[in-house]
Amino acid sequence: MPRSSAARWTADDIPDQQGRIAVITGANTGIGFEVAKALARRGASLVLAVRDTDRGKRAADSLAALAPAAAVRVQHLDLGSLASVRAAAAELRATSPRIDLLINNAGVMYTPQQTTADGFELQFGTNHLGHFALTGLLLDLLPASPAARVVTVSSAGHRMGGPIDLDDLARRERPYDRTAAYGHSKLANLMFTYALQRKLPAGGPLAVAAHPGGADTTGSRTAMSHSSALTRAAFSVIRPLLLQSPEMGALPVLRAATDPSVRGGEYYGPRGFQQSKGHPVPVRSSPQSYDVALQQRLWALSEELTEVRFGV
Repeated sequence: MPRSSAARWTADDIPDQQGRIAVITGANTGIGFEVAKALARRGASLVLAVRDTDRGKRAADSLAALAPAAAVRVQHLDLGSLASVRAAAAELRATSPRIDLLINNAGVMYTPQQTTADGFELQFGTNHLGHFALTGLLLDLLPASPAARVVTVSSAGHRMGGPIDLDDLARRERPYDRTAAYGHSKLANLMFTYALQRKLPAGGPLAVAAHPGGADTTGSRTAMSHSSALTRAAFSVIRPLLLQSPEMGALPVLRAATDPSVRGGEYYGPRGFQQSKGHPVPVRSSPQSYDVALQQRLWALSEELTEVRFGV
């Protein structure tokens, strides 16, 4: 099958995934489901790591209908509970001989002020700390090959909210701003990826980040329901201009996960205006995301909060 040009990468460019195992968080809907669907069609065995196992089973049934030869199973995982993360990791270690792709996709967006089961601000605790802990508990299952990947899904929204304050992650010292809290959780996803890549051995697995751009998913529409009437009205106007289908939104994640030309520490997103739409290409993140000292502080704090240490 001929490859598309680098600027027109599509799901047809995904290499054969026969014999490979992919664990995808939040794979029952939206971008996660589209990623799972594309990998199943290329022969990967899938683990849908989801909070709602009933919805996960329905997603698995849909995938079985689309790709009858694919092996798909459902794993309970609540990223808002470190006990659940540890339990899921233990089950995965007991049932999977290895993990070729760990795709940290699940997340919450623009939620009202809430905390996780462990008392962390909900968006930071779920989007960053839950995935940080899961990755640390599973990392040694990834083969020592650049084809093995940890792909963490960030967002163009990582630029929102101003500088991150690692001394007030609970956001108790200021009025709660759900947009800033979301932006900082997605900034943390990027800083985690860049720091992890520096720790991984040469010739080993890669840490890569991606974002879907403006994807018209159930999650994005739910997030908008938490916004003001003015924001919802504005969103309804720009939606056709800036949003693309979930299938297109999944492409940056799929390229980060499967393209042999990907390098560790890269960040993939849509190539169009403001990285909102288009085919996936390497993109730049905010200047703050590349601050190595800040990455190191975040890493040390994440280890302290989760009590998970990485063996790298």
